[in-house]
This record gives sequence, C-alpha cells and structure tokens, in this order.
Amino acid sequence: MTNSGLPMDEAAAVRALAALSQEVRLRIFRALVGVGPAGMTPGTIAAQLALAPSTVSFHVKELLNAGLATQERDGRHLIYRPAIDRMNELMDYLSAHCCRAVSCDGADPAACVPAIPTPRPETEGPMIDKVYHVLFVCTHNSARSIMAEGILNRLGRGRFRAFSAGSRPAGAVSPLALRTLQAMHIAAEGYRSKDWSEFAAPGAPALDFVFTVCDKAAGEACPVWPGQPMTAHWGVADPAAFEGSDEQKARVYWDTAVVLKRRIELMLALPLASLDRLALQRDLDDIGRR
Repeated sequence: MTNSGLPMDEAAAVRALAALSQEVRLRIFRALVGVGPAGMTPGTIAAQLALAPSTVSFHVKELLNAGLATQERDGRHLIYRPAIDRMNELMDYLSAHCCRAVSCDGADPAACVPAIPTPRPETEGPMIDKVYHVLFVCTHNSARSIMAEGILNRLGRGRFRAFSAGSRPAGAVSPLALRTLQAMHIAAEGYRSKDWSEFAAPGAPALDFVFTVCDKAAGEACPVWPGQPMTAHWGVADPAAFEGSDEQKARVYWDTAVVLKRRIELMLALPLASLDRLALQRDLDDIGRR
C-alpha cells in the first residue's frame, strides 16, 4: 500500500500511531528510517533485528497499511522503504492539532514551544529567551555543512539559528544535499556556498558555537569569530567523494545527514543554560566522537 498523497487527518494519524505502538513494528520502522531511501529487503530486516521472516512480513504489512512504509519489487527482491514524508506529516499533525499543552506562533507547527513556564531569575524586566547562533564549517560548504544548517534550523525550533560556510567554498550547493534535506522534510531553498570570512566581518552575528564537520577545515587556521564561540570538531566523511551509482550516492548522503542529525539532537538535549563552560565543552567534544 502506498501513501494517498492526502494531508494527514485524524483517522490516518490514529492508524499510524497504532502501527508504531507495537514494539517490534517500532523497531522495524526505526531500522528502515536508519537506512533511508535505499530501503531493506525482508531478509536484511530479519537478520539485523533477529526476527523470523514471517514476523517481519506480518509487522511490515501493518506499517504499509498505515502508510508509514512502501514496498517495491527489484527483480527477485522485495524492497521496503520508510515513508519519511508520512512520518513527518504525523509529527506535524501532532504539533498542529495537539497543541493544548503548547503555545504556537502562527500556523507553523515547527514554531510550537513548550508552554511549561520557565523559572525566572529574581531580576526586574521581562525574561528574554536566548537564541543560540551556530556556524557549521567544512572546506567547500556544499554538502555536509549545508545539511547540518538545514537540520538544526528545523530541529532547533527557533531556539537556534544555524549558518554554514567554507574555508574554500565551491560556490555551488550540491543538488544531492538539497534532495537529502527534502527527503527529511526540511526546506531546501535559500542555501548558498560562501566563505567563512563573512562571519568574521563587522556586523556578523555573534556566534555561540562553531562546529567543523570535515577534517580539512578543522586543521586550517580559522578567522577570529565574533562572540568568542565554543568550538568542536564533528568530522564526517565527505559524501561528495563517494563514487558509485546514483542510488548508492543517495544512500551515502542520507547516512551522512543521519549522523549529523543524531549529533545535533544530542546537542539539543544538553542543558545549555545550566552547564559551565568546561562541562559544555567536554560534552560537545564527546558528541563529535560518537
């Protein structure tokens, strides 16, 4: 069963949530999301999760019926793929329609923030929530840093504003990087390949964090960043250097984006306001080693 292309409604949301409420199905779905568009055969799923083939077939059928997975025959093999768009539609539906506990700014579910009050310091005047400025750096600023910029701006939900730049920018953004962002349900417009000197110039945003995502950029002499940001190396192999079929290249780009997404999620889970600088630096360095 394939997705209808219709927006997520209540009945579809119930079917999706019911499908994911079973432990084995959730494990299978997580495995599919982990490999992305390349998909998995039933045998690969069974071997990876130590399941009987009949068990895989039973549970994948429920994911197909819920629209959370698709299937395609490739020769003698059946390939299951995650329906990433449908998964994100479910998340957006929950944000848009289950906002009794959140306050939203406009109609964009990504703008929803927890309505639980934040403790205020004993000072006069209104409390202003800090927006953290983050710069991702790689040599060419065409793939890894671009994807990291898009992912953080999506997941940061207004608390973070991400940028990207390169030490020797290519001048063009990789189309595969943009297609990967689209596959992750992230806006793929407005990116450009630019020199990191822009962020050391007068009037540049005061940076809180600078992350290098390639080894070459990490070894180069960086500009003097305004704001004395914390820095860490989150090196990831260059997907543009991979040689193979178009499908293999798409898989490599997806895997790279997933690594960056997981690291960003780990950073977002840190209690930034309560950690001292030394502890925060240690945590950021540790994320880069994972």
